[in-house]
Amino acid sequence: MRFFHWLRRAGAAVVRATRYDAAITTRENARHWSLADGLSPDGSMSAEVRRTLRQRSRYEVSNNAYARGMVVTVAEDVIGTGPRPRLRTGDDTLNRRVQRDFLLWSAAVSLPEKLRAMAQAKLIDGEAFAVLVDNPRLRHPVRLDLKLIEADRVTAPPSSLTRFGSARRRFADGIVLDAADNPIRYYVARHHPGALPSEGGPFGGSLLFDTVEAGDMIHWYRLDRPEQHRGLPELTAVLPLFAQLRRYTLAVLASAETAADFAAVIYTDTPAGGESIQATPFDVISLEKRMATTLPDGWKLGQLKAEQPVTNYPQFKREILGEIGRVLRVPINIMTGDSSQHGYASGRLDYQSYQRAVKIEQDRCASAVLAPLFRAWVREYALACPEVGISSHTRAEEYPLAWFWDGFEHVDPNKEANAQARRLKNRTSTLAAEYARVGKDWEEEIGQYAREKQRLRELGLIKRPTGAAGPR
Repeated sequence: MRFFHWLRRAGAAVVRATRYDAAITTRENARHWSLADGLSPDGSMSAEVRRTLRQRSRYEVSNNAYARGMVVTVAEDVIGTGPRPRLRTGDDTLNRRVQRDFLLWSAAVSLPEKLRAMAQAKLIDGEAFAVLVDNPRLRHPVRLDLKLIEADRVTAPPSSLTRFGSARRRFADGIVLDAADNPIRYYVARHHPGALPSEGGPFGGSLLFDTVEAGDMIHWYRLDRPEQHRGLPELTAVLPLFAQLRRYTLAVLASAETAADFAAVIYTDTPAGGESIQATPFDVISLEKRMATTLPDGWKLGQLKAEQPVTNYPQFKREILGEIGRVLRVPINIMTGDSSQHGYASGRLDYQSYQRAVKIEQDRCASAVLAPLFRAWVREYALACPEVGISSHTRAEEYPLAWFWDGFEHVDPNKEANAQARRLKNRTSTLAAEYARVGKDWEEEIGQYAREKQRLRELGLIKRPTGAAGPR
């Protein structure tokens, strides 16, 4: 560093060099890197960019069976039949009562179905929004409910840019942030920008907005860059691949149909003008089924051959689908629903990576959706059910909480059972960990096993050992 300062003082020219090939612009790569930019996360994910990507992502999922199947599969694997809370307050009676009431409330508001819809919206639109509202018609003492809204409705009103463009508060397309980058409130359009007039949509392009406090809004999106506040569709990187797959499929189909449309072609090898019988070019002749016919001298009967390389189509299609599946870590056998080309070991190896991705997504859902939801539910539950003994001032963070999700079934249950028994015998695992693998609470399962065993003894189906003093 001192050497460079000495050169500057001496007036010498300092040569800037780089050893990274990717940082050098040449005639060959200039076009490839021409669209690279240095925009901020919110700048690159502007409202117009996100709107265009949302529309294209929704269109592709609506019209492409592979895209829809991949999105639905991932959403169903992440949410499953719904998360189940597990409290650890030290009071078993309180734990069971709160867990039971939360599951009853979850069924009343169709929470699993709404979570699956939010998981799909996160993949297709890039983000999912839900507002915590009071539902007086809910058949449960706790009237809290989730109202799902599309990302299109959370956007900047025309007057907000001047009102909140200050150092203490700044704006991120519908989200007001404080100096610590925490959301303060959200601007939500009363109607969807694309709603029809019969649906109460905007008239003359004008939108009316309501504000929702940050504590009443759930915002779930994938954080890819620091200082990012909105989400992009997670299918963004593979949307062009879906288009390529569709174009190639249509080209192969058109080639096969063209060849099949021509039942036969009549042609001659004689020189032009030398035929004894003249035929009108491109004339169409109707053929009858199961007939035999003769042709004039010098004429032959032939058929078109499908020159399209249809033998390469399955390989091309598999490669494209494999590349598409990487964006969500979905293996090719899940993308196609076909494991005929997979061995047991390769199928298990690919599936393990996908299971890990699902578990990570469940953790994101727990922190972004379930944590604020449970906090709001506990407050309402304390007021609606005072006999439980929870103070309305008690914060949900005071309750040690875990969430149980549906487990993944092993391809070979016998091998998994042997491995489970070995882990427990070697003490490299615990009952809590083994039950959690399949989405079950070990205390509930052990308690149920004890009750079943006691009942079997009462019915005389299990004999008490000789000399036993009590239940075993």
